[in-house]
Amino acid sequence: MPANSLPRPEAVLFDLDGTLVDTVEFRIEAWARVFAEWGIPVDRGRLATLIGIDGRRLVREVGAMAGVDVGAERTEAIDKRCGEIYEALNTDPKPLPGVRELVESLEHARLPWAIATSSRREQVGTSVEALGLTREPTIVDGSHVEHAKPEPDLLLLGAKALQVDATRCWYVGDSTWDMAAAIAAGMIPIGVTAGSAVSAAVLTGAGAALVVETLDAIVEQLPDVAG
Repeated sequence: MPANSLPRPEAVLFDLDGTLVDTVEFRIEAWARVFAEWGIPVDRGRLATLIGIDGRRLVREVGAMAGVDVGAERTEAIDKRCGEIYEALNTDPKPLPGVRELVESLEHARLPWAIATSSRREQVGTSVEALGLTREPTIVDGSHVEHAKPEPDLLLLGAKALQVDATRCWYVGDSTWDMAAAIAAGMIPIGVTAGSAVSAAVLTGAGAALVVETLDAIVEQLPDVAG
């Protein structure tokens, strides 16, 4: 579906990892290392499909696959430790293609935008700084809600922060969990594959209304949409 056939957005929300910054491999590696530390077996390919989900839910999913009842305390400890490993790995993240152009287009069109990420707050700063933005963006993160993606809470909070009805928002992400959260929030789900661990076909199958390779493709259509 071409972008200019989608409902006009009044705001755009973005996932962070794999959407704006090229960090998915760091995420996969951090999870692989933390599960190795805790002696919980997990396949890296399976981990790739779980990137983007709430970290605590990811721990429970992996534990269940391994036949391990991790419990609430260990779930929190593993999630926190993964964040520490990730921060040690994520020292020089790179923006994905088209980020700056898209942000400039949104600003020019006076369309509000925000970042809505399942990551813990302490994991966000390095990646956002790497974007080289001229101002601090509005950010809602996993610490702001009890249930992060694929639940809609995070996205709904982002729309509220922008003072825009959720049904008038686009949500741009790279994972199936992003698409599920957008649909649950009543937003238009847009997939981007440049930094994703899954294919365009998988994102389409998860409900994406539009899938692009890079954010530049959204830039090209934005004037027609924002009018």
